[in-house]
Amino acid sequence: MTTGHPPGDRTPVPVLDIGGTHVTAALVDPVAGRPLPSSVIRRRLESDAEAPHILDTVARAALELPAGHRPHWGVAVPGPFDYATGIGRFTGVGKFDSLDGVDVGAGLRQRMADRAERLCFLNDATAFALGEYRAGAAAGHDRAVCLTLGTGVGSAFLSAGRPVDDGPDIPPSGHVHRLTLRGRPLEDTVSRQAIRAHYARLASLTQDHERPDVDRIAALATEGDAAAREAFRYAFDALGRALAPWIDRFEATAVVIGGSMAQSWNLIHPALGTGLTLTDRTHVSLLPARQPAEAPLIGAAHWAQHTPGAPRGPAHRRRPAQEGRGA
Repeated sequence: MTTGHPPGDRTPVPVLDIGGTHVTAALVDPVAGRPLPSSVIRRRLESDAEAPHILDTVARAALELPAGHRPHWGVAVPGPFDYATGIGRFTGVGKFDSLDGVDVGAGLRQRMADRAERLCFLNDATAFALGEYRAGAAAGHDRAVCLTLGTGVGSAFLSAGRPVDDGPDIPPSGHVHRLTLRGRPLEDTVSRQAIRAHYARLASLTQDHERPDVDRIAALATEGDAAAREAFRYAFDALGRALAPWIDRFEATAVVIGGSMAQSWNLIHPALGTGLTLTDRTHVSLLPARQPAEAPLIGAAHWAQHTPGAPRGPAHRRRPAQEGRGA
């Protein structure tokens, strides 16, 4: 079901992609399915700020877009978040703590006034997956698994371009980050924090301030640092091992990788590929995202166009939270 615009109507769809360090606003051409290049606005966002400051920053980016767009917005946001009602559930994730229990939808609509009739929220990994299916590496694959690798592991399972979030063929709610490996949560091994900690142990770094961030570890690995290479190999081999049985169950033909860590594809690909060989499905394609920046915007626009019944006003009922990890 669409939001009431006739086929061929090129009135742009406004979208927001809210991340831990930046917010991106853009207008997407609903016919071409791509962001209008001149409309993309990226602004720094402080995820540890107070709620009013975060909402002000997001709304300012939205209001910088030219007027004349549709009133229904697609909004990609990391979890934990109640996507049905627009209420933050950020507890113990190290970002957006001030938005826990806050009606983000109502706060943004108030700040955006007559520019936003409806906000259609979705998980940022789902937005990425939908975008890669419509215009990227997942295109043509009836069943695909899309991962965003950043602070943690975000994930979405797609069947014929539609998100699958329940059933015996996927992890609980489709969340790979909830898997365990050797009896421990997967993100104890595969996450920004875990890779930094593992490298510090391998390199005998005893002080927290000595630990480089993941982008620096990747650079060291490329330069031949053995500890850095092993930190990446260990993490992404583990991800492949945890994911392999679910690839088999879901009968996926593609695994698409995005997120900030995907820039280190030369390190991720061989290790993840080795881990995934545990599956009997030898024809699974392991692919880097083709639209790493635009995919969440494309996916959010598609969601806004095809998601009826999103919250319109401040008085809507609260529902159980949906979880998710973003990049």
